[in-house]
Amino acid sequence: MLLKLLCKVLFFASKNYMNWIYEPWPWYVAGPLIALVMFLLLLVGKQFGMSSNLRTACAAIGAGKATDFFKFDWKAERWNLMVVLGAIIGGFIASNYMSDNTVKINPEVAQQLAQDYQIKNAGETYMPPEIFATESLDNPMIIAVLLIGGFLVGFGARYAGGCTSGHAISGLSNLQLPSLIAVIGFFIGGLLMIHFIYPLIF
Repeated sequence: MLLKLLCKVLFFASKNYMNWIYEPWPWYVAGPLIALVMFLLLLVGKQFGMSSNLRTACAAIGAGKATDFFKFDWKAERWNLMVVLGAIIGGFIASNYMSDNTVKINPEVAQQLAQDYQIKNAGETYMPPEIFATESLDNPMIIAVLLIGGFLVGFGARYAGGCTSGHAISGLSNLQLPSLIAVIGFFIGGLLMIHFIYPLIF
C-alpha cells in the first residue's frame, strides 16, 4: 500500500516537473545559472567560448603544419570541446524529448515578421522553413548568403578574439573592455543587418 502511494506521488511529481521543464525558463532562473557557470569557470581559471573550438579542432587535426595560427597547445583546450559536444547532445535531447518545438514570441513581432519578411509561422518552429527548409537550398541567393555569411561570422569571431558567447558571457564576466566593445559591435551589426541589409537581400 505504501509503495503504491509512493509510486503515485512520484508519477504526479514527475509529470508536474516535465510540464515545468517544457516551458521557457524565466530570466531569474536562467540568469543565475549562467552566472554560476561563469563563477565556476573563473574559479578554475578557464574561459568559456564556442568559436575558439574551431581553432582547437583545426589544430588537433594538424592544421598547424599549414599556418602558425594553429600552432598552440590545443590539448590544454580539450575541455572546451566537451562543451560543444554537450551543447549538441543537450540540444538534441531538449529538442526531441523535452520540448514541443514551439517558441513563445510576441504576437506583434510575429505579425511584423510575416508582413516584412514573409516568415509566416514565427513561433511555431525553432527554425522557420522560409529560411531553413531543404527546399530553400534550391535558391542560389540563399546558398550565397549562407556561404558568405558563414565566412564573415567565422572570420569576424576570430578577428574579434571571440564570438557572442565568448565576449558577451565570459568576457563581460571578466570585466574586459574589449568584450564590451565587441558586444556593442554585435548589437549594432545585428540592427544594421535586420533593418537595412536583410530587406535588400530578400
